[in-house]
Amino acid sequence: MKLNKKQTIALDFLEDDKTTEVEYGGGAGGGKSILGCYWQIKRRLKYPGTRGLIGRAQLKTLKETTLNSFFEVCRLQGLKPGTHFTYNQQSSTISFYNGSLIFLKDLFLYPTDPNFDELGSLEITDAFIDENNQIVEKAWNIVKSRIRYKLDDYGLIPKMLGCCNPSKGWIYSRFYKPHKSGTLPADRKFVQALVGDNPDISKHYKTNLAQLDKVSKERLLYGNWEYDDDPASLIGYDAICAIFTNHHVPTGRKCITADIARLGGDRIVVIEWDGFRGKVRWYQKQTLDITGATIEDVRIRLGLGHKDVLVDEDGVGGGIVDFMKYRGFVNNSKAIPSPDGPRDQKGNLIPENFDNLKSQCYYRLADRINKGELYLDCQDEEIKALIIEELEQVKQKEVDGDKKKGVLPKDKVKEVLGRSPDFADTLMMRELFELKPVIGFRAAIY
Repeated sequence: MKLNKKQTIALDFLEDDKTTEVEYGGGAGGGKSILGCYWQIKRRLKYPGTRGLIGRAQLKTLKETTLNSFFEVCRLQGLKPGTHFTYNQQSSTISFYNGSLIFLKDLFLYPTDPNFDELGSLEITDAFIDENNQIVEKAWNIVKSRIRYKLDDYGLIPKMLGCCNPSKGWIYSRFYKPHKSGTLPADRKFVQALVGDNPDISKHYKTNLAQLDKVSKERLLYGNWEYDDDPASLIGYDAICAIFTNHHVPTGRKCITADIARLGGDRIVVIEWDGFRGKVRWYQKQTLDITGATIEDVRIRLGLGHKDVLVDEDGVGGGIVDFMKYRGFVNNSKAIPSPDGPRDQKGNLIPENFDNLKSQCYYRLADRINKGELYLDCQDEEIKALIIEELEQVKQKEVDGDKKKGVLPKDKVKEVLGRSPDFADTLMMRELFELKPVIGFRAAIY
Protein backbone atom coordinates (compact mmCIF):
# COMPACT_ATOMS: atom_id res chain seq x y z
CA MET A 1 0.00 0.00 0.00
CA LYS A 2 1.30 3.45 -0.98
CA LEU A 3 0.30 6.74 0.61
CA ASN A 4 0.08 9.88 -1.53
CA LYS A 5 2.04 13.01 -0.63
CA LYS A 6 -0.77 14.72 1.27
CA GLN A 7 -1.52 11.57 3.27
CA THR A 8 2.18 11.35 4.18
CA ILE A 9 2.19 14.96 5.38
CA ALA A 10 -0.84 14.30 7.58
CA LEU A 11 0.70 11.10 8.91
CA ASP A 12 3.85 12.99 9.89
CA PHE A 13 1.72 15.33 12.02
CA LEU A 14 -0.07 12.34 13.53
CA GLU A 15 3.24 10.84 14.58
CA ASP A 16 5.05 13.91 15.93
CA ASP A 17 5.26 14.94 19.59
CA LYS A 18 3.51 18.32 19.21
CA THR A 19 0.32 17.99 17.16
CA THR A 20 -2.84 16.83 18.96
CA GLU A 21 -5.48 17.54 16.28
CA VAL A 22 -5.25 17.06 12.51
CA GLU A 23 -7.98 17.94 10.02
CA TYR A 24 -7.50 16.27 6.63
CA GLY A 25 -9.50 16.62 3.44
CA GLY A 26 -11.23 19.58 1.97
CA GLY A 27 -12.31 17.85 -1.22
CA ALA A 28 -13.65 14.55 -2.53
CA GLY A 29 -11.31 11.75 -3.54
CA GLY A 30 -8.32 12.76 -1.41
CA GLY A 31 -8.13 9.42 0.40
CA LYS A 32 -9.60 10.59 3.71
CA SER A 33 -11.07 7.33 5.01
CA ILE A 34 -8.10 5.30 3.79
CA LEU A 35 -5.71 7.56 5.71
CA GLY A 36 -7.76 7.36 8.89
CA CYS A 37 -8.07 3.59 8.80
CA TYR A 38 -4.39 3.12 7.92
CA TRP A 39 -3.36 5.32 10.86
CA GLN A 40 -5.60 3.44 13.27
CA ILE A 41 -4.30 0.05 12.13
CA LYS A 42 -0.69 1.20 12.32
CA ARG A 43 -1.15 2.51 15.88
CA ARG A 44 -2.84 -0.67 17.07
CA LEU A 45 -0.07 -2.87 15.70
CA LYS A 46 2.77 -0.61 16.83
CA TYR A 47 1.46 -0.20 20.37
CA PRO A 48 0.08 -3.51 21.71
CA GLY A 49 -2.83 -3.32 24.11
CA THR A 50 -3.89 0.19 23.09
CA ARG A 51 -7.38 1.33 22.16
CA GLY A 52 -8.45 3.46 19.24
CA LEU A 53 -11.80 4.92 18.22
CA ILE A 54 -13.27 5.25 14.75
CA GLY A 55 -16.35 7.43 14.89
CA ARG A 56 -18.95 8.99 12.66
CA ALA A 57 -22.27 10.76 13.17
CA GLN A 58 -24.21 7.56 12.50
CA LEU A 59 -22.89 4.09 13.33
CA LYS A 60 -24.98 2.58 10.53
CA THR A 61 -23.29 4.84 7.97
CA LEU A 62 -19.87 4.12 9.47
CA LYS A 63 -20.38 0.40 8.99
CA GLU A 64 -21.59 0.90 5.41
CA THR A 65 -18.70 3.18 4.38
CA THR A 66 -15.68 3.73 6.64
CA LEU A 67 -15.60 0.12 7.78
CA ASN A 68 -15.30 -1.03 4.16
CA SER A 69 -12.24 1.22 3.84
CA PHE A 70 -10.84 -0.42 6.97
CA PHE A 71 -11.22 -3.90 5.48
CA GLU A 72 -9.63 -2.72 2.22
CA VAL A 73 -6.60 -1.31 4.04
CA CYS A 74 -6.26 -4.57 5.96
CA ARG A 75 -6.30 -6.49 2.68
CA LEU A 76 -3.64 -4.24 1.15
CA GLN A 77 -1.51 -4.65 4.27
CA GLY A 78 -1.83 -8.42 4.21
CA LEU A 79 -3.86 -8.56 7.43
CA LYS A 80 -6.34 -11.42 7.56
CA PRO A 81 -9.60 -11.54 9.51
CA GLY A 82 -9.58 -14.25 12.13
CA THR A 83 -5.78 -14.25 12.19
CA HIS A 84 -4.62 -10.69 12.73
CA PHE A 85 -7.92 -9.10 13.73
CA THR A 86 -11.52 -10.00 14.54
CA TYR A 87 -14.55 -7.81 13.88
CA ASN A 88 -17.44 -8.20 16.32
CA GLN A 89 -20.53 -6.73 14.67
CA GLN A 90 -22.67 -6.98 17.78
CA SER A 91 -20.30 -5.05 20.06
CA SER A 92 -19.01 -2.82 17.22
CA THR A 93 -15.38 -3.55 18.09
CA ILE A 94 -12.30 -4.74 16.21
CA SER A 95 -9.83 -6.83 18.25
CA PHE A 96 -6.22 -7.38 17.20
CA TYR A 97 -4.04 -10.40 17.95
CA ASN A 98 -1.76 -8.30 20.20
CA GLY A 99 -4.51 -7.15 22.55
CA SER A 100 -5.21 -3.82 20.84
CA LEU A 101 -8.80 -2.76 20.24
CA ILE A 102 -10.77 -0.33 18.07
CA PHE A 103 -14.21 0.94 19.13
CA LEU A 104 -16.69 1.91 16.39
CA LYS A 105 -18.82 4.75 17.75
CA ASP A 106 -21.96 6.69 16.88
CA LEU A 107 -21.30 10.36 17.70
CA PHE A 108 -24.59 12.00 16.74
CA LEU A 109 -26.00 14.55 19.20
CA TYR A 110 -29.17 12.82 20.38
CA PRO A 111 -31.62 14.88 22.48
CA THR A 112 -31.74 11.99 24.96
CA ASP A 113 -27.96 12.24 25.53
CA PRO A 114 -26.99 15.93 25.11
CA ASN A 115 -23.80 15.49 27.16
CA PHE A 116 -22.64 12.29 25.44
CA ASP A 117 -22.81 10.40 28.73
CA GLU A 118 -22.63 7.17 26.72
CA LEU A 119 -18.93 7.98 26.21
CA GLY A 120 -18.38 8.70 29.90
CA SER A 121 -16.47 5.56 30.87
CA LEU A 122 -14.53 5.30 27.61
CA GLU A 123 -10.72 5.29 27.79
CA ILE A 124 -8.86 5.40 24.48
CA THR A 125 -5.38 6.08 23.12
CA ASP A 126 -6.39 8.05 20.00
CA ALA A 127 -9.35 8.68 17.69
CA PHE A 128 -10.27 9.04 14.02
CA ILE A 129 -13.60 10.69 13.19
CA ASP A 130 -14.74 10.40 9.59
CA GLU A 131 -16.88 13.20 8.11
CA ASN A 132 -16.50 15.09 11.36
CA ASN A 133 -18.40 18.06 9.94
CA GLN A 134 -21.52 15.95 10.62
CA ILE A 135 -20.97 15.94 14.39
CA VAL A 136 -21.11 18.87 16.82
CA GLU A 137 -17.93 20.34 18.24
CA LYS A 138 -18.90 19.15 21.71
CA ALA A 139 -18.69 15.54 20.53
CA TRP A 140 -15.17 16.18 19.21
CA ASN A 141 -14.09 17.73 22.50
CA ILE A 142 -15.58 14.97 24.62
CA VAL A 143 -13.90 12.25 22.56
CA LYS A 144 -10.61 14.12 22.95
CA SER A 145 -11.11 14.27 26.72
CA ARG A 146 -11.31 10.45 26.76
CA ILE A 147 -7.84 10.04 25.22
CA ARG A 148 -5.64 8.91 28.08
CA TYR A 149 -5.30 5.12 27.86
CA LYS A 150 -1.66 3.88 27.97
CA LEU A 151 -0.28 7.21 26.77
CA ASP A 152 2.36 7.28 29.49
CA ASP A 153 3.26 3.64 28.89
CA TYR A 154 4.43 4.48 25.36
CA GLY A 155 5.39 8.14 25.81
CA LEU A 156 2.52 9.31 23.58
CA ILE A 157 0.40 12.47 23.49
CA PRO A 158 -3.34 12.67 22.68
CA LYS A 159 -4.04 12.45 18.93
CA MET A 160 -7.23 13.19 16.99
CA LEU A 161 -7.74 12.90 13.23
CA GLY A 162 -10.80 14.38 11.57
CA CYS A 163 -11.69 14.13 7.88
CA CYS A 164 -14.35 15.95 5.90
CA ASN A 165 -15.21 17.91 2.77
CA PRO A 166 -15.54 21.73 2.87
CA SER A 167 -18.30 22.73 5.24
CA LYS A 168 -19.46 25.96 6.85
CA GLY A 169 -19.54 25.04 10.51
CA TRP A 170 -17.26 24.45 13.46
CA ILE A 171 -14.62 22.76 11.25
CA TYR A 172 -14.41 25.96 9.22
CA SER A 173 -13.97 28.05 12.37
CA ARG A 174 -11.67 25.64 14.24
CA PHE A 175 -9.34 24.58 11.43
CA TYR A 176 -9.75 26.13 7.99
CA LYS A 177 -10.22 29.81 8.77
CA PRO A 178 -7.31 30.08 11.26
CA HIS A 179 -5.16 27.98 8.89
CA LYS A 180 -5.87 30.43 6.09
CA SER A 181 -5.13 33.45 8.29
CA GLY A 182 -2.01 31.91 9.82
CA THR A 183 -3.47 31.85 13.34
CA LEU A 184 -3.93 28.09 13.75
CA PRO A 185 -2.68 26.98 17.21
CA ALA A 186 0.62 25.10 17.16
CA ASP A 187 -0.99 21.83 18.25
CA ARG A 188 -3.51 21.84 15.38
CA LYS A 189 -2.85 21.16 11.72
CA PHE A 190 -4.94 21.37 8.56
CA VAL A 191 -4.02 19.43 5.40
CA GLN A 192 -6.10 20.02 2.28
CA ALA A 193 -6.24 17.09 -0.12
CA LEU A 194 -8.09 17.11 -3.43
CA VAL A 195 -8.87 14.49 -6.01
CA GLY A 196 -5.75 15.52 -7.96
CA ASP A 197 -3.59 14.64 -4.97
CA ASN A 198 -4.66 11.00 -5.20
CA PRO A 199 -2.87 9.25 -8.11
CA ASP A 200 -4.78 6.01 -7.52
CA ILE A 201 -8.26 7.48 -8.00
CA SER A 202 -10.30 6.36 -10.99
CA LYS A 203 -10.13 8.74 -13.95
CA HIS A 204 -13.93 8.60 -14.09
CA TYR A 205 -14.24 9.96 -10.56
CA LYS A 206 -12.93 13.40 -11.46
CA THR A 207 -15.12 13.44 -14.56
CA ASN A 208 -18.17 12.76 -12.42
CA LEU A 209 -17.23 15.52 -9.99
CA ALA A 210 -16.92 17.98 -12.87
CA GLN A 211 -20.54 17.27 -13.83
CA LEU A 212 -21.94 18.26 -10.42
CA ASP A 213 -23.92 21.44 -9.82
CA LYS A 214 -21.92 24.64 -9.32
CA VAL A 215 -21.87 24.67 -5.52
CA SER A 216 -21.11 20.95 -5.17
CA LYS A 217 -18.34 21.22 -7.77
CA GLU A 218 -16.76 24.15 -5.93
CA ARG A 219 -16.78 22.15 -2.69
CA LEU A 220 -15.93 18.63 -3.79
CA LEU A 221 -13.77 19.13 -6.89
CA TYR A 222 -11.98 22.40 -6.13
CA GLY A 223 -12.02 22.18 -2.34
CA ASN A 224 -13.43 25.69 -2.03
CA TRP A 225 -14.34 26.38 1.61
CA GLU A 226 -15.66 29.80 0.64
CA TYR A 227 -18.14 28.30 -1.80
CA ASP A 228 -21.26 30.24 -2.70
CA ASP A 229 -24.07 29.54 -0.32
CA ASP A 230 -27.20 27.71 -1.35
CA PRO A 231 -29.15 30.21 -3.50
CA ALA A 232 -32.18 29.44 -1.33
CA SER A 233 -30.39 30.55 1.85
CA LEU A 234 -31.66 33.81 3.31
CA ILE A 235 -28.76 34.51 5.68
CA GLY A 236 -25.04 34.63 4.94
CA TYR A 237 -22.80 32.35 7.00
CA ASP A 238 -20.42 35.09 8.13
CA ALA A 239 -23.37 37.26 9.15
CA ILE A 240 -24.72 34.38 11.24
CA CYS A 241 -21.40 33.92 13.03
CA ALA A 242 -21.20 37.67 13.67
CA ILE A 243 -24.35 37.74 15.82
CA PHE A 244 -22.23 36.66 18.79
CA THR A 245 -19.79 39.58 18.36
CA ASN A 246 -22.09 42.41 17.19
CA HIS A 247 -21.55 44.37 20.41
CA HIS A 248 -22.46 47.60 18.62
CA VAL A 249 -26.17 46.70 18.49
CA PRO A 250 -28.02 49.29 20.65
CA THR A 251 -30.41 48.60 23.50
CA GLY A 252 -34.12 49.25 23.09
CA ARG A 253 -37.51 47.72 23.79
CA LYS A 254 -37.43 45.04 26.46
CA CYS A 255 -39.43 41.88 25.84
CA ILE A 256 -39.27 38.08 26.03
CA THR A 257 -39.80 35.39 23.39
CA ALA A 258 -40.15 31.71 24.22
CA ASP A 259 -40.50 28.39 22.40
CA ILE A 260 -42.16 25.79 24.62
CA ALA A 261 -41.73 22.03 24.95
CA ARG A 262 -42.55 19.62 27.76
CA LEU A 263 -40.83 16.36 28.68
CA GLY A 264 -39.66 15.28 25.22
CA GLY A 265 -36.38 15.89 23.41
CA ASP A 266 -37.12 19.41 22.13
CA ARG A 267 -35.59 22.33 24.00
CA ILE A 268 -37.43 25.06 25.86
CA VAL A 269 -35.87 28.32 24.72
CA VAL A 270 -36.35 31.67 26.47
CA ILE A 271 -34.66 34.82 25.16
CA GLU A 272 -34.53 38.09 27.10
CA TRP A 273 -34.47 41.06 24.72
CA ASP A 274 -33.15 44.58 25.16
CA GLY A 275 -33.76 46.00 21.71
CA PHE A 276 -32.16 43.41 19.44
CA ARG A 277 -29.66 42.35 22.06
CA GLY A 278 -30.79 38.92 23.21
CA LYS A 279 -29.72 36.77 26.15
CA VAL A 280 -30.30 33.10 25.43
CA ARG A 281 -31.55 30.66 28.06
CA TRP A 282 -32.59 27.07 27.43
CA TYR A 283 -34.04 24.18 29.39
CA GLN A 284 -35.09 20.59 28.78
CA LYS A 285 -37.67 18.16 30.11
CA GLN A 286 -39.71 20.58 32.22
CA THR A 287 -43.41 20.47 32.93
CA LEU A 288 -45.45 23.50 31.86
CA ASP A 289 -45.89 24.80 35.40
CA ILE A 290 -42.12 24.96 35.92
CA THR A 291 -41.60 26.60 32.52
CA GLY A 292 -44.33 29.13 33.27
CA ALA A 293 -42.72 29.95 36.61
CA THR A 294 -39.33 30.32 34.91
CA ILE A 295 -40.68 32.83 32.40
CA GLU A 296 -42.54 34.69 35.16
CA ASP A 297 -39.33 35.08 37.13
CA VAL A 298 -37.67 36.67 34.10
CA ARG A 299 -40.69 38.88 33.37
CA ILE A 300 -40.87 40.19 36.93
CA ARG A 301 -37.12 40.72 37.16
CA LEU A 302 -37.22 42.81 33.98
CA GLY A 303 -40.31 44.70 35.12
CA LEU A 304 -42.35 43.72 32.05
CA GLY A 305 -46.06 43.31 31.50
CA HIS A 306 -47.70 40.07 30.39
CA LYS A 307 -48.08 41.41 26.85
CA ASP A 308 -44.32 41.91 26.66
CA VAL A 309 -43.95 38.12 26.60
CA LEU A 310 -44.49 36.30 23.32
CA VAL A 311 -44.86 32.51 23.33
CA ASP A 312 -45.19 30.06 20.44
CA GLU A 313 -48.88 29.18 20.73
CA ASP A 314 -48.73 26.10 18.51
CA GLY A 315 -48.75 22.85 20.46
CA VAL A 316 -48.09 22.85 24.20
CA GLY A 317 -47.22 26.56 24.19
CA GLY A 318 -50.93 27.27 23.97
CA GLY A 319 -51.28 26.17 27.58
CA ILE A 320 -48.74 28.74 28.73
CA VAL A 321 -50.53 31.46 26.75
CA ASP A 322 -53.92 30.54 28.26
CA PHE A 323 -52.81 30.34 31.87
CA MET A 324 -50.26 33.17 31.96
CA LYS A 325 -52.13 35.57 29.64
CA TYR A 326 -49.07 36.09 27.48
CA ARG A 327 -49.18 36.95 23.81
CA GLY A 328 -49.31 33.97 21.48
CA PHE A 329 -47.51 33.48 18.17
CA VAL A 330 -49.46 31.44 15.60
CA ASN A 331 -47.01 30.36 12.91
CA ASN A 332 -49.52 29.72 10.14
CA SER A 333 -51.58 32.88 10.66
CA LYS A 334 -51.74 35.46 7.88
CA ALA A 335 -48.96 37.93 7.20
CA ILE A 336 -49.77 41.42 8.45
CA PRO A 337 -48.93 44.93 7.27
CA SER A 338 -45.68 46.27 8.63
CA PRO A 339 -44.79 49.93 9.21
CA ASP A 340 -42.11 49.76 6.51
CA GLY A 341 -44.16 47.60 4.16
CA PRO A 342 -45.89 48.34 0.83
CA ARG A 343 -48.84 50.73 0.49
CA ASP A 344 -51.76 50.94 -1.93
CA GLN A 345 -52.53 53.92 -4.17
CA LYS A 346 -54.26 55.69 -1.28
CA GLY A 347 -51.24 55.30 0.94
CA ASN A 348 -52.71 52.57 3.10
CA LEU A 349 -50.50 49.76 4.31
CA ILE A 350 -51.25 46.41 2.70
CA PRO A 351 -50.27 42.88 3.76
CA GLU A 352 -46.94 41.74 2.39
CA ASN A 353 -46.68 38.84 -0.04
CA PHE A 354 -45.83 36.07 2.44
CA ASP A 355 -47.52 32.73 2.82
CA ASN A 356 -47.84 33.15 6.60
CA LEU A 357 -46.70 35.16 9.59
CA LYS A 358 -43.78 32.86 10.34
CA SER A 359 -42.29 33.41 6.88
CA GLN A 360 -42.79 37.15 7.16
CA CYS A 361 -40.91 37.27 10.47
CA TYR A 362 -38.13 34.98 9.23
CA TYR A 363 -37.53 37.21 6.20
CA ARG A 364 -37.32 40.21 8.53
CA LEU A 365 -34.93 38.37 10.84
CA ALA A 366 -32.74 37.35 7.89
CA ASP A 367 -32.52 40.95 6.70
CA ARG A 368 -31.63 42.11 10.19
CA ILE A 369 -28.87 39.53 10.64
CA ASN A 370 -27.41 40.26 7.19
CA LYS A 371 -27.22 43.93 8.18
CA GLY A 372 -25.42 43.12 11.44
CA GLU A 373 -28.31 44.37 13.59
CA LEU A 374 -28.66 41.40 15.96
CA TYR A 375 -26.52 40.48 18.97
CA LEU A 376 -26.82 37.33 21.08
CA ASP A 377 -25.29 36.85 24.50
CA CYS A 378 -24.57 33.12 24.55
CA GLN A 379 -21.54 31.68 26.35
CA ASP A 380 -22.22 28.00 25.63
CA GLU A 381 -20.18 26.92 22.59
CA GLU A 382 -22.45 23.95 21.91
CA ILE A 383 -25.54 26.16 21.86
CA LYS A 384 -23.77 28.63 19.56
CA ALA A 385 -23.11 25.79 17.13
CA LEU A 386 -26.77 24.73 17.25
CA ILE A 387 -27.96 28.30 16.62
CA ILE A 388 -25.61 28.63 13.63
CA GLU A 389 -26.81 25.31 12.20
CA GLU A 390 -30.46 26.33 12.57
CA LEU A 391 -30.03 29.77 11.01
CA GLU A 392 -28.21 28.18 8.06
CA GLN A 393 -31.44 26.31 7.35
CA VAL A 394 -33.50 29.49 7.01
CA LYS A 395 -34.16 29.08 3.31
CA GLN A 396 -36.71 30.09 0.72
CA LYS A 397 -39.34 27.50 0.01
CA GLU A 398 -39.45 28.48 -3.65
CA VAL A 399 -36.38 30.15 -5.19
CA ASP A 400 -38.12 30.95 -8.44
CA GLY A 401 -41.72 31.59 -9.35
CA ASP A 402 -44.45 34.06 -8.55
CA LYS A 403 -45.82 32.31 -5.48
CA LYS A 404 -46.00 33.99 -2.10
CA LYS A 405 -42.68 34.14 -0.30
CA GLY A 406 -42.17 31.44 2.28
CA VAL A 407 -39.50 29.56 4.23
CA LEU A 408 -38.89 25.84 4.41
CA PRO A 409 -41.48 24.22 6.68
CA LYS A 410 -40.36 22.90 10.04
CA ASP A 411 -40.70 19.23 9.08
CA LYS A 412 -38.19 19.72 6.23
CA VAL A 413 -35.77 21.55 8.53
CA LYS A 414 -36.08 18.79 11.12
CA GLU A 415 -35.13 16.22 8.48
CA VAL A 416 -31.86 18.07 7.89
CA LEU A 417 -31.02 18.91 11.51
CA GLY A 418 -32.40 15.81 13.19
CA ARG A 419 -34.15 18.11 15.69
CA SER A 420 -36.55 21.02 15.88
CA PRO A 421 -35.09 24.52 15.16
CA ASP A 422 -36.14 25.80 18.58
CA PHE A 423 -33.51 28.56 18.88
CA ALA A 424 -34.11 29.99 15.39
CA ASP A 425 -37.88 30.01 15.94
CA THR A 426 -37.46 31.92 19.21
CA LEU A 427 -35.26 34.49 17.46
CA MET A 428 -37.75 34.82 14.62
CA MET A 429 -40.64 35.65 16.96
CA ARG A 430 -38.88 38.81 18.15
CA GLU A 431 -39.76 40.45 14.83
CA LEU A 432 -43.46 40.43 15.69
CA PHE A 433 -42.90 43.12 18.29
CA GLU A 434 -41.80 45.38 15.41
CA LEU A 435 -44.96 44.83 13.41
CA LYS A 436 -47.83 47.19 14.25
CA PRO A 437 -51.51 46.14 14.11
CA VAL A 438 -53.59 47.95 11.50
CA ILE A 439 -57.36 48.39 11.68
CA GLY A 440 -58.99 45.78 9.51
CA PHE A 441 -56.24 43.21 9.97
CA ARG A 442 -55.92 40.80 12.89
CA ALA A 443 -52.39 40.23 14.06
CA ALA A 444 -51.71 36.94 15.80
CA ILE A 445 -50.79 38.65 19.06
CA TYR A 446 -53.79 40.95 19.33
